[in-house]
Amino acid sequence: MVMLLQVGCNNCRFAGRFRVAAAAAAGLALVACAQAASPADAQGGEDRLRVVATVAPVTSIVASVAGDRADVRGLIPEGADSHTYEPRPSAAAVVSAADVLYANGLELEGPVRDLADANMPAGAEVVELGSLAIEEDEYAYDFSFPRDAGRPNPHLWTNPRHGVEYARLVAADLSARDQGNASYYQANLAEFERAAERLDGAMRKSFATVPAADRKLLTYHDAYAYFARDYGWEVIGAIQVSDFGDPSPKEVAALIEQVRAEGVPAIFGSEVFPSPVLEQIGREAGVEYVDVLRDDDLPANPAEPGHSWAGLIWFNYVTITEALGGDASPLRGLQIDDSSDDAAEFPQ
Repeated sequence: MVMLLQVGCNNCRFAGRFRVAAAAAAGLALVACAQAASPADAQGGEDRLRVVATVAPVTSIVASVAGDRADVRGLIPEGADSHTYEPRPSAAAVVSAADVLYANGLELEGPVRDLADANMPAGAEVVELGSLAIEEDEYAYDFSFPRDAGRPNPHLWTNPRHGVEYARLVAADLSARDQGNASYYQANLAEFERAAERLDGAMRKSFATVPAADRKLLTYHDAYAYFARDYGWEVIGAIQVSDFGDPSPKEVAALIEQVRAEGVPAIFGSEVFPSPVLEQIGREAGVEYVDVLRDDDLPANPAEPGHSWAGLIWFNYVTITEALGGDASPLRGLQIDDSSDDAAEFPQ
């Protein structure tokens, strides 16, 4: 039986909002996947931890903390719908060799969790980061995740505060499993926290330029509930309903009227899952339809800067800020440097 690990950490509760530093200058390095040691210090051998993670943002955060001291593999391919993804039978071989599997939890990866329960070796554990990062009274229930269905919105990672909490949980867990490298994991965590704080500061400066009346989101997928709470935005709707199908004609008509009434300049779709319905809503409501947002598919190619959790956050919030009439120059002044994120995606 695979265990759900409850990780202890003295500093795992993120203390309030980030403390925002001075204005972000052009060229500021956002090292989202930093490593605290040079490649020459990398340790090989059969005693290296074998780590599996699920969705790409979680895998990226895990790789940022693990650096070159553990083998990290991503299980769910980028671009797959993590809510409905059914792992291929060959994925069983990957999890059967893992020491630990880091999942988001909050019922996001049901089939993957079933695969882990059936195939992970004795003593291996599943760590559900989202389930550990917040208390039950903090769960968000909304358009795609209604309370009566019993499944909270699982998309914590679109909020930098929760991304840092994930990294803290991973660092505490890796340090307990691999005590000889604990200081290395903690150093990587500290760099992750510093980079995330710079990112948060640039986000807040950029968002302040968006008219308050326009800080409203209608999206294809309801992935921004936790972000909206911390940054003072309002999620006015999501077109993907709780069964992950398309809304009814009546629901579409109501969304068109709502967009007209709200007066927002843009609504947002997904690059991975194009939505003719959302395009129709934008056209009939007379607003711009921006179809490039991502929630669990990282920007750029795996070997390029920006292919990381931090790159995902940066890309989405630059896009949102500018589409709603704001000035994203504080965010654009950050340099995304993710060259050390070398987690391997499981080949499908």
